[in-house]
Amino acid sequence: MATASLPALPSRPLVLADLVPDVRARNAALVATGVLFTALMAQVAVPVPGSPVPITGQTLAVVLTAAALGPVRGVAVQVAYMACALVGLPFYSEASGGVDAVFGATGGYVVGFIPAAFLIGLAARRGADRTVLKSLPLFVAGQAVIFAVGVPWLAVAADMSAAQALDAGFYPFILGGIVKAAVAAAVLGTAWKFLRRRS
Repeated sequence: MATASLPALPSRPLVLADLVPDVRARNAALVATGVLFTALMAQVAVPVPGSPVPITGQTLAVVLTAAALGPVRGVAVQVAYMACALVGLPFYSEASGGVDAVFGATGGYVVGFIPAAFLIGLAARRGADRTVLKSLPLFVAGQAVIFAVGVPWLAVAADMSAAQALDAGFYPFILGGIVKAAVAAAVLGTAWKFLRRRS
C-alpha cells in the first residue's frame, strides 16, 4: 500500500504555516489558533515577589506563533489577542481581561508582543528559525523587544524609577527568557529537521 508523503519544500523562504493547505479559511484558523495558544500559555503564571509582573508562558507563545506563522499572521495574532482581552475575555494571566488589564502596569509587555512578533516573523521568513544556532539569538532578541516596551511602560504606569522598573520588570525575567528562547529554538529546529527528512 502506498503511503502519502509531504510535498517537497518550496525553494522560496517560508514559515511552517505555509505548509498548511491554502484554503480560504486558513489564515483565520491559524490566527485564531495562535490567539488561543497565547491565552492558554498566559495561564502558566508564576508570581514574582515585589513585582506586579508575573513570569508567564506568553512570551514563549509569542515567539512560537510569530516564527511559525510569519510577520503578518504573527502580528495579527497579538493584535487579536489584545482585542479579545479588551472586550473582557479572560485571556491574560490569572484569567484576567478588560481595559484595566490591557492598559495597566503590565500592558506594555503585551503591546511589545506586536513589534516582537513582526521582527521574529520577518526573520523566520528569511530562514532564521531553521536551526537552534540561528534561532536562539533571534528569539532572545525578540523577547528583548518586549522588555524594551514593557519596562518603560511599567515605570510610568506604576510610578517607578528606571532602576525600580528594571528590578521589578526585567532582571527577574532574564533567565526565564533565555530558557524560553532555547525551548522555542529546539521546537522550531526539530520541526524543520523533521520536514526536511520527510521531503
